Amino acid sequence: MIKRLMAMVVLMATALHVPPAWSDEYRETVEMFRGAVESRRFFDTAYGYAVFPAIGKGGYVVGGAYGTGRVYEQGKYVGDTSMTQVTVGLQLGGQAYSQIIFFKDRRALREFMAGNFEFGADASAVAIVAAAGAKVGTTGSSATASVGQDDAQAIGAYHDGMAVFTVVKGGLMYEASIGGQKFTYTPI
Repeated sequence: MIKRLMAMVVLMATALHVPPAWSDEYRETVEMFRGAVESRRFFDTAYGYAVFPAIGKGGYVVGGAYGTGRVYEQGKYVGDTSMTQVTVGLQLGGQAYSQIIFFKDRRALREFMAGNFEFGADASAVAIVAAAGAKVGTTGSSATASVGQDDAQAIGAYHDGMAVFTVVKGGLMYEASIGGQKFTYTPI
């Protein structure tokens, strides 16, 4: 009886130290974007998406960013992705942000999954932030004004079959630069 009780205590203690699968950073990031006004509607119509829970960005004249993510096709996890960004121009500081890229149809997703996909300086992202600001950078130019990520009043639309949204997690970055983002894809 004591051995059973000890075994149950050990089992319960072990279970408490293992985080539940539903609380991972990818699921939390997807739920954050589902809760934001402008990105919410894309989950109903997009063929797939790539989600990056945390991308780190920094720069002083020359800048860069890097983050890893997951790719989903019709709600199913199909592979991993990474994003590398290089920028040149007036910039100073560092920042962390989450990003999601929606793919309108199978063609757009397949183009992304073909490997070494790049966004040029003409791509744009809708920033869902709790502040006002303007930006010209690797993701193009954007202006934002909102009271919070849940109440964002930004405009989002597909461009060449893709729509990009970001949520700033922290940091401070002054930037007027040009560059591009390069993505790689690895199927699971």
